[in-house]
Amino acid sequence: MTLSPLAGKPAPAESLIDVTALVRAFYEKTPDMEDASQRVSFGTSGHRGTSLDASFTEAHILAITQAICEYRASNRIDGPLYMGCLLYTSRCV
Repeated sequence: MTLSPLAGKPAPAESLIDVTALVRAFYEKTPDMEDASQRVSFGTSGHRGTSLDASFTEAHILAITQAICEYRASNRIDGPLYMGCLLYTSRCV
């Protein structure tokens, strides 16, 4: 693995994101289910996407949570379920 030329240096301004805009988009944007790029998409470590293009929003998390609950109920799984989130705001699902 090669070492990045940015290793050990502050991130360049052009690579930074507006966290406030990202969090706002998470709660305000509604995904268009006709657009495949805005549907729930899982990678190796969970759901992938960005709120800025409506591919990771509150609606996605609610849908995933509902699917987990329905799956558990249909398979008579009633033990605890632990879910987590990053706390950029006071809201967490």
